[in-house]
Amino acid sequence: MAGLSVRGWVTGGGAVGVLVAAGAWAMWSAAGVDERLWGEVRPVIEARLAADSRGSGYGETVPGIGARWFCRAEALQLDERDGQVRAGVNTLCMEYGARDEALVECSGGRYPQVVRLERAADGGYRVVSRERPPDGAGYAEWTRSRFGLLAESAAEDPMSSETLEAAARAHFRLPANAPVGAC
Repeated sequence: MAGLSVRGWVTGGGAVGVLVAAGAWAMWSAAGVDERLWGEVRPVIEARLAADSRGSGYGETVPGIGARWFCRAEALQLDERDGQVRAGVNTLCMEYGARDEALVECSGGRYPQVVRLERAADGGYRVVSRERPPDGAGYAEWTRSRFGLLAESAAEDPMSSETLEAAARAHFRLPANAPVGAC
């Protein structure tokens, strides 16, 4: 009978520990990002992601669709020291084109990255380096070593492509309800 009580306490204690960790993570992730700073560096990061994606998509080889890359980033970690910013981000880049009044999805990728930025002469920021995980075997280890256990979990969260689709429809002057097809 005593064994059942101890087992119950251990199980209950473990459950409480998980809840406390989840709550701490939620509070940390919400409180851990300086929204003002993120508002300054996010457009710079997203523009760099799109620029670096050019030339790597299938849609760029398909004539007549005008394929273009659209990217978004979500902050996992953000740290500024002495004009230098380290941004741990989750990224989603999608390549879209247009054909017959429809949006066509050609290529895409989602993965966490570490982006380092510094203040530029004009007072804004510029990207000085980007690190992304290796494909395959080293992915989990790379992510854990760059983000820690809690942010590693957040890096695996899915990212919606809805805002990218909306931006692509606007870019190609398609109706807001234009269907999305394959390249």
